[in-house]
Amino acid sequence: MLFLLSPAKTLDYQSPVPAVPHTLPAFLQDTVKLIEVLRRQSPQQIGTLMSISDPLAALNTARYQAFSAKFTERNARQAVLAFDGDVYDGLQARQMGAADLEWAQQHLRILSGLYGVLRPLDWMQPYRLEMGTSLKVGSAGNLYQYWGSRIAEHLNTVLAADKTPVVINLASQEYFRSVDRKTLKARVIDVVFEEWKPAGYRVISFPAKKARGLMARFAILKRIETPRKLEAFNLEGYAFDPAASQPERLVFRRRTQP
Repeated sequence: MLFLLSPAKTLDYQSPVPAVPHTLPAFLQDTVKLIEVLRRQSPQQIGTLMSISDPLAALNTARYQAFSAKFTERNARQAVLAFDGDVYDGLQARQMGAADLEWAQQHLRILSGLYGVLRPLDWMQPYRLEMGTSLKVGSAGNLYQYWGSRIAEHLNTVLAADKTPVVINLASQEYFRSVDRKTLKARVIDVVFEEWKPAGYRVISFPAKKARGLMARFAILKRIETPRKLEAFNLEGYAFDPAASQPERLVFRRRTQP
C-alpha cells in the first residue's frame, strides 16, 4: 500500500534537522530539463506564470539559477524535512525515529511539479513549481502533459510486489491529477476530512491539509498496510463515518477542532 501527499509551498532549509540517510530523486534528468526552461524566464515572467508577488518571483528565479545537478548537504535536504506548512505540521517527520522514516521511505510518496515523485528521504533543492502551472516544455503545454504517464508508471513499479496494490490518496486534486489513472494498476482510495458547520459537514482547506499529514503519520507509526485499518484513525477529534463513506472514499469527520 502506498500513501500519496502533496508538497508544500513553504520550505524550511534553516532549522536544524536530525542526521538521517538520504536518497536521490528518481527523475533527476527530467527535473534538470525543467530547470533549464525555468532559467530562461525573467522574474516578471515567473511572477505572471505562477501568479505570485514580485519578491516571491525574484526568490524563485534565484533558486532556479542556483540549482545544481550535484546534490550536497549544502544545497539540499531530505524532502520530508524540507517541506513546511499544514500537511507537514500534521506529519511531524522531524519527531520520527530512524525506523519510522525508513517505513515511510517504502510506503509514502510526495508528488511534485519539479521532481515528479519524491521519496521522504530524497534530497531536494529549494523550489516552487506547482503542478497546475502552465509551463511549456517542448511539445508539452503544461506540467501534466510533461509528466504524462511517467508518474503512474513509477508508482506501478513501487507497487509491483503487492498482490493487491492500493494507493491511498492524501494529495490534493491538483497533484493527484498528475497520476494517469488509465496507466495506474492499483486500487485508489480517496480520504476525505470534513468539519461540522451550521450548514452541515464540509471540507475546510487548512484543517483538511493538516489532517492528511496526521493520517500519513498515523499510518507510519502504526505500520498500516490495509485500508480497513485506516478506519481506526482518531487523531485530533476525527472519527471514521461509515455512513458517509464508500469503499473507494473514506470519510472522517469532527464536530469541533481541538
